[in-house]
Amino acid sequence: MGHREDLLEGAKRCLLQKGFVRTTARDIVKESGTNLGSIGYHYGSKDALLVQAYVSLIEGVGEAPGVGWGAGGAVTAPLGSLGRFQTVWANIIRSLPESRGIWLLSFELVLQGDRIPEVRRMLGEAQEEGRSGLVSLFTGIPENELDKEALETEGRFYQTLLNGLMVQWLFDPDSATDADQLTEGLRRVIAGTGRES
Repeated sequence: MGHREDLLEGAKRCLLQKGFVRTTARDIVKESGTNLGSIGYHYGSKDALLVQAYVSLIEGVGEAPGVGWGAGGAVTAPLGSLGRFQTVWANIIRSLPESRGIWLLSFELVLQGDRIPEVRRMLGEAQEEGRSGLVSLFTGIPENELDKEALETEGRFYQTLLNGLMVQWLFDPDSATDADQLTEGLRRVIAGTGRES
């Protein structure tokens, strides 16, 4: 690995150990075996590096074989079906124990957003990428083939559900919504939209 990759891996370890606010540039340098100048050269700033490390951690959660959100590509239920909806959510929920530290970090960033506006801006830009990954999981359409309408509607829908689920799960995993409850809830909402007002 080169300095760029070493910095990224060191920053990921620091984020999980210390969180965003408490991680210093010196922490990253010590953890990565690089030097202070490398951070500016490769990433521009410590905050930009930490945002990239955070995005990489989130991507890793969704892609982990066997426990990732697609469970290593094992989502076989038909596209657009409630079965696929339930399977993907079950995979996401199954991955939560291994990724608890990452979700705690996510909420630290949400709470610190007003204090570090540059980080908030960078994370806001990264959300679109997150939405495309979620839509792809549920629809089976490759991310590079998704249209803007899908990202702005379905992507926001799945992202909202995911964020709510994370809050529930971090607060009390035993009472958090499970995949069957989410699926039955969606089924009832769909059935209810056919009623006359």
